[in-house]
Amino acid sequence: MQVLVQKGGQEDVAVGRGSTSTVKGFRNVIQGHRLQKEWIDIHSPLVQTQLGIKCVLVGDGAVGKTSLVVSYTTNGYPDEYQPTALDTFSVQVLVDGAPVRIQLWDTAGQEDFDCLRSLCYPDTDVFLVCFSVVNPSSFQNITEKWIPEIRTHNPRAPVLLVGTQADLRDDVNVLISLDRYHVKPVPRPQAEGLADKIRAEAYLECSALTQKNLKEVFDMAIVSGVEHKARQEKKMTAKGIKTLSKCRWKKFFCFV
Repeated sequence: MQVLVQKGGQEDVAVGRGSTSTVKGFRNVIQGHRLQKEWIDIHSPLVQTQLGIKCVLVGDGAVGKTSLVVSYTTNGYPDEYQPTALDTFSVQVLVDGAPVRIQLWDTAGQEDFDCLRSLCYPDTDVFLVCFSVVNPSSFQNITEKWIPEIRTHNPRAPVLLVGTQADLRDDVNVLISLDRYHVKPVPRPQAEGLADKIRAEAYLECSALTQKNLKEVFDMAIVSGVEHKARQEKKMTAKGIKTLSKCRWKKFFCFV
């Protein structure tokens, strides 16, 4: 597998490398798909003719959702934490040579934004459900809050479970701080088990700071979103043909 990434005219070739986290079916899903990322003018008429994928990031506040998006889209990293209300980012990628526009919706995890956040869920093609690997309470909220919330508004879109801040898993200062509260980082096997429980497409761990596995997260999201969009359009087409067929039969019987 070979994935091409283009930024500012400079092309870096990243030969497919195995993720250190468990990614169920990642190689099988991505294999055969050639992805390339570019920057686009969202006001360009060309944008309107491209396949659009809506990807929504959800999870507790301060787990690093904004950092993931900023690091992926700009190669930068936020200097300080600023709570998000709702931000959107638009990036163009090429999947098998075809242009695909991915819209990244960065949502707020605080309860004050519950109503605003739920407005983002309809028509979503893929969810990135995020927790911090060094914040066990954010992991617990995956099943207590986030999965029930998104499934209430969108029961079919694929979900990727993402463990953020993976660079802190072995950080001595973080481990000392957690030990004061008698807690430890979320074990990988436990996160993998949760991914199976919620029927996630995969579980991936990444770091926005070091960008380790960051590209793999969004590659998986893009492919999952494209495949979901294709399935939905196929269902709509089949439904339309069935409806048209019924209408023709009704018209036939009216004239007989």
